Amino acid sequence: MAVPLRDRTTSLRRFLSSVALFCVVAWVGLPAVTVESATTTTTLSSSASVKWVDQDVSFRSGGLTIYATYRHPVAEKGSVPAVLLIAGSGSTDRDGNSSVEPGPINTLKTLADWLSLDGVASLRYDKLGSGKTGLGPFVNKIDSIGIKPFEQESLSALKFLASQKGVDDQRLGVFGQSEGALFALLLATGHAGSAPAIHALGLLEPLSLRYLSLITVQVDAQVAAQLKAGAITKKLADTVDTTLDEAVTRLRATGKVKEDLPYGLDSVLNAATAKFLYQSDQFDPMSLAATVPAATAVFLTCSNDDVQVSCSQVERIAQGLSSAGASVQFVHLVGVDHVLKVDPSGSAANYTKNLAFSPALQRALQQFVSTNL
Repeated sequence: MAVPLRDRTTSLRRFLSSVALFCVVAWVGLPAVTVESATTTTTLSSSASVKWVDQDVSFRSGGLTIYATYRHPVAEKGSVPAVLLIAGSGSTDRDGNSSVEPGPINTLKTLADWLSLDGVASLRYDKLGSGKTGLGPFVNKIDSIGIKPFEQESLSALKFLASQKGVDDQRLGVFGQSEGALFALLLATGHAGSAPAIHALGLLEPLSLRYLSLITVQVDAQVAAQLKAGAITKKLADTVDTTLDEAVTRLRATGKVKEDLPYGLDSVLNAATAKFLYQSDQFDPMSLAATVPAATAVFLTCSNDDVQVSCSQVERIAQGLSSAGASVQFVHLVGVDHVLKVDPSGSAANYTKNLAFSPALQRALQQFVSTNL
């Protein structure tokens, strides 16, 4: 028996609502430093036994207080290199965990652990809309959030990190995962403002298309999968695709979207996300990569099992970096998902499962850090 159209579109709405990996509702940018309580963890570096501390800190950015974790060695003589870690999209906090996921993911926390094993300090922060930072005074005006606060907070975070005692500001890196790679590129190319010199750039499973183009690719893939499974008709699939194309065209032209887009599209394109998507979509990551300062050391990754970002998409960034004359270590991972865990299925449903993070990635990162920081 045929499934009623209402039930089919409701199913599609639920399905599409899980697509919004790259849809962001969050905020935040000059380092007035406040150091808070510290918790100590012990890690062995690759060269010697060194005690490292995860210290809760905060800094000011665009009139807001941003809360962060500064991981650094205790009582270490001399200075160490340091890396700013920038989280992916949505309400993703300093550790790489999302309020909409059923458990911890810990991508950024793991990267911080790996870096300290190699003698590198790090700073990771709760961007606006996540963790302790929250939305602050913007809780009732989410639709006013554009790209600038994210640029400001990354710039402020880098300045904060560079100013820390014991950090060698001549050996600074910025690593962004997923959407965070866009803001790493904006920092490295000067779009976010005058920043301390960046000596190493990490782009991990990066956003590699214009934002609205990637959302279109992702939604089209979901619709195609629903059609193949017989969950929706060809007519409905065509209608969804047309509706999405019209909404994207309007958003790019006017910065606005229609209210209550049907078929679940309003979970991706709505008044709350319109300003951010309109502004961020104006940056093509490939074009940004082509303006990275020549000879910049870049760590770039893709995985054949990342269902969010394909290696063919990431190749665009590699091409841009090549034209810029950057020194690129391009790591093609196998059997690794978008959050850097070993999972050949690549399924987003497994992001919070207690799976191992990629040892191949850790080895490649260690090599990159030892060479470039």
